[in-house]
Amino acid sequence: MKRICVDMDEVMADTLSEHLRRYNAFYDEEIAATDLSGKALWDVVSVDRQETLRQILHAEDFFEDLPVMPGSQSVLRELSQRFEIFVATQAMSVPTSFGAKYRWLLRHFPFLPPTHFVFCGDKSILKADFLIDDMPRNLMRFSGTGVLYSAPHNMHAQGFDRVISWVEVLTYFAHH
Repeated sequence: MKRICVDMDEVMADTLSEHLRRYNAFYDEEIAATDLSGKALWDVVSVDRQETLRQILHAEDFFEDLPVMPGSQSVLRELSQRFEIFVATQAMSVPTSFGAKYRWLLRHFPFLPPTHFVFCGDKSILKADFLIDDMPRNLMRFSGTGVLYSAPHNMHAQGFDRVISWVEVLTYFAHH
């Protein structure tokens, strides 16, 4: 059985909308995802507000109630019938996220065994056939086939198979 590793943030969980919601509420602004084409939120926020962005992301409850990416649950359930599915999340960059991410995964993806949740830093350690991720740097160091999940910050990235939705993920893996 082939193995697929799936990133959590911006692939299974909509972290960007929550980050924007909290930032906009704090500063009474209206930055939208459409304002970020080819850029990360960190790239459009002034330097004097970078610490606030970090504090929002590191809040104990940030990862607790993130919206689920549309279609991810049904597609991963279907793919789990033909592939071994692992969730690989770079939790080391936000150590306060471990508990919240674990609870989020249990709540929204109960069909995936917790033994298949990988909390890591450098994803080059993953041993799988495929990695679905929104960060090109993670795919470049991955030894299997990288599949780039579209997000505002990676719109200009090239050199990877790209999917823009979970419907496209299902179609992509119908051929593998």
